[in-house]
Amino acid sequence: MPQLDIDFVRAQFPAFSEPSLHGQAFFENAGGSYTCKPVIDRLTRYYTQRKVQPYAPYEASRLAGEEMDEARMRMAAILGVETDELSFGPSTTQNTYVLAQAFRQWIKPGEAIVVTDQDHEANSGPWRRLAGDGVEVREWKVDPVTGHLDPEKLEELLDEKVRLVCFPHCSNVVGEINPVTEITSIAHAAGAFVCVDGVSYAPHGFPDVGALGPDIYLFSAYKTFGPHQGLMVMRRALGEMLPNQAHHFNADALYKRFTPAGPDHAQVAASAGMADYVDLVCDHHDGPKNGATARSAFVNDLIHEHETRLLQPVLDAVKDRNDLRLLGPSDATRRAPTVALALNREAEPVAAELAEHGIMAGGGDFYALRPLTAMGADLSRGVLRLSFTHYTSQSEIDQLLQALDRVL
Repeated sequence: MPQLDIDFVRAQFPAFSEPSLHGQAFFENAGGSYTCKPVIDRLTRYYTQRKVQPYAPYEASRLAGEEMDEARMRMAAILGVETDELSFGPSTTQNTYVLAQAFRQWIKPGEAIVVTDQDHEANSGPWRRLAGDGVEVREWKVDPVTGHLDPEKLEELLDEKVRLVCFPHCSNVVGEINPVTEITSIAHAAGAFVCVDGVSYAPHGFPDVGALGPDIYLFSAYKTFGPHQGLMVMRRALGEMLPNQAHHFNADALYKRFTPAGPDHAQVAASAGMADYVDLVCDHHDGPKNGATARSAFVNDLIHEHETRLLQPVLDAVKDRNDLRLLGPSDATRRAPTVALALNREAEPVAAELAEHGIMAGGGDFYALRPLTAMGADLSRGVLRLSFTHYTSQSEIDQLLQALDRVL
């Protein structure tokens, strides 16, 4: 397995040649990543050459529709699902809210759903609101010390009343990667469907959702080097069972059933640039020539090795300090490079101090009030979050560690 060519990778992101960002190391990628050049190029082309109503017979419109279709087809192939099982919406939060409305109509009073207290609020709040319609909401709780979700604890919550289990692929503050296939198998064995929030995981490698097995998988393109769109996989068996949430005349189109708002044509089309980027990295490293999921898996392995190698020194530098608490595992192989630190002081001013050393990071609760509360973090202080992706370099990690040492 070759090592990721970090110079090639960074050359695909215009931000790294932007003078105004020179000398600043970006460590708030969990809030939104830099955008890769293929996405920017496609977006620019759409706005300059295709900004008309798509799917009409004239040339500009025909090309506009084809580019939108290309994005869905290529991203669905990477994710290992059928083309019409992937839809685009304004955001993952909005997509989840629409799904919750569909389940509100479908699920019966007295039946149950399972949510976790490890989730970002987007994959927790909309589901919890179903309690107002007589749905029983059961909470799968994290270990208050480690933040870990134990699959055996899930089994204790499951019975014939449970219709849906919702959980994150990984938390945006705990960082531990949850075993999606194992958890999905447990839920399916009990007769429940599964909804996975992949927002914090997908930036570290597009998942093969078809192989993982959940019925719903959601993530945000603006955190996977793309435009501001929410991508949602809805597997056919469940999607055709749930009530249509779109215009009545779109009920027969699976990819339209849960997107009542009209699509952002340009941003959907630009999402094909994410697939372009996977192809560029795969070909540059002499990866597989065929198969979208195989090529993506190859790139994922490159990413994982690079991120793990850079992450472990960061974890080692903070895990034994007595002036902070590292949330989640201290083993880089078990987590995403999203590192939340509960300090003995307010986190946001610390982030401001880091900015003076060229470190772009954030402090706050990051819409993760439930996991932070469950783990006993002081919400008035928040946490300092340091998050990076595969385009982060060793020199930026060194810059971060030096800045942390000075500030903390």
